[in-house]
Amino acid sequence: MAVALKWIDETAKGKRPVFWSDNPAFDWQFWNWYCHKFAGRNPAGFSARRIGDLDAGRRNDPFNASSWKKQRITRHTHNPVDDARGNAEGLRWVLQQMGKVLS
Repeated sequence: MAVALKWIDETAKGKRPVFWSDNPAFDWQFWNWYCHKFAGRNPAGFSARRIGDLDAGRRNDPFNASSWKKQRITRHTHNPVDDARGNAEGLRWVLQQMGKVLS
């Protein structure tokens, strides 16, 4: 956790990080617990955002909140590591579609 939080702090460059997930109501609880248990803090605070909501807004289609999932490369196995990788791949794709190019 110390390595993960160090990477987040360096990547955020002074801005407050945002926790993004497919299902933040579920995933955030685990992230928050691990952050506090092993590092004493959660850099994202007590809020999170849903990838599907961002993509639905981008598409201007509030009833299409799952199309982004087709952009996952890592198979959705319900293993937390695989799911996190797939979410990152999907979020990266959504942001690229919005012109927020990530390196």
